[in-house]
Formats: sequence, C-alpha cells, structure tokens
Amino acid sequence: MLAHHVLFWLKADTTADQKDAFKKGLESLENIETVKTFHIGTPAPIDRPVVDTTYTFSLTIIFEDLAGHDVYQVHDLHKAFLDQFRVLFEKVVIYDAH
Repeated sequence: MLAHHVLFWLKADTTADQKDAFKKGLESLENIETVKTFHIGTPAPIDRPVVDTTYTFSLTIIFEDLAGHDVYQVHDLHKAFLDQFRVLFEKVVIYDAH
C-alpha cells in the first residue's frame, strides 16, 4: 500500500468559484484506475498546537503499490488537473508513505 497525501494552500485572492472548480478538479482524480481509496478534505476545527489548519484543501489517495502511484503521476487526468489549477497554488506539500 502507498498513501499519497497532498496539502494545498491556494493563493489568498482565490475566489469561491475558483475554489469550487478546484474541488471539482480534485474530484476528477478519483477516476484514475489505480486509485483505491480517495478523500478530499478541508481543515477540521481542531485547535491544538500540533495541528496545522493553514492549508486550503487536503487530498489523500491510497494506491495498492508504488506502481499504482507511478501510473497516477503520468495519467492524463492528473496532468490536466495540474495544467488547469497550478496557477492557484501558493504552496503544495506532499507526504508519501508506505
């Protein structure tokens, strides 16, 4: 198993419509055939010093293995998402774990 967790910080001037479109773009990634489990989130209202709530969206995808992750990275849907929405990114942090 490989967990791919991506945190997105969108630019401060991102509009509500752009955020809605961004979320729909994220949702399209679930259609990649190697995705086994998929979750889109936003910061939970948890106030603890060790919890980072500064990001805009969280994406967690579980793949069966590294090969599934590698297919995802070069998939047309993933490339299209990046091409359309990377202009909105202020910052992106990725944690991959197996």
